[in-house]
Amino acid sequence: MRTRVRGWRWRQNPLRRKSDVVEAWIALAVAVLLGVAAPLAGALTGLWAYEQARSVAAVERAERHMVRAVVVGGSPDQLPSVQGGDRTHAYETNVRWTVPGKGTQTVPARVPAGTRTGDVVDVWFDRQGHGVAPPPDAVAVWQHTVTVGLCGASGAAALVLVGHGVVRRVALRHRLAEWEQEWARTGPDWTRGRA
Repeated sequence: MRTRVRGWRWRQNPLRRKSDVVEAWIALAVAVLLGVAAPLAGALTGLWAYEQARSVAAVERAERHMVRAVVVGGSPDQLPSVQGGDRTHAYETNVRWTVPGKGTQTVPARVPAGTRTGDVVDVWFDRQGHGVAPPPDAVAVWQHTVTVGLCGASGAAALVLVGHGVVRRVALRHRLAEWEQEWARTGPDWTRGRA
């Protein structure tokens, strides 16, 4: 029956080698890195991503403006979709709105799927008057932040685990070399015939 002795690398015993102690310290360092450094890396990358996404959203809000417009063009009979039956994709059609002091304006713009002629929709335009997507809202900024933070934490954890695997392989080779030297020294005593 096989029994497992916990913490044998930390206690003095005749079977413990220097490589065992080094491996125990490395395992402790890996645990600390996975428990502290990886989440910290995720938090730092998340904070960086939050600041970047927030500044991009602010720039886009400054460069784009929203107009309440009436759909005057027809909707397509068959909307293209990525998934069968998904009717959430936007399509381009003509919209009209009144500009104070300039009269009415009719331009093509992207409207949500399912919009019919005569519906009032919010459409976004850039400074040149081209229809664009709305700027990211707070939910989109937070989604981006969480995604980048999780990727940062996962990347740090993967780096630690790959490094640990490399160190364990080197330690195993070193341990096998130590055992080979020990056997070269003690092997002849075990294999020599008794007189």
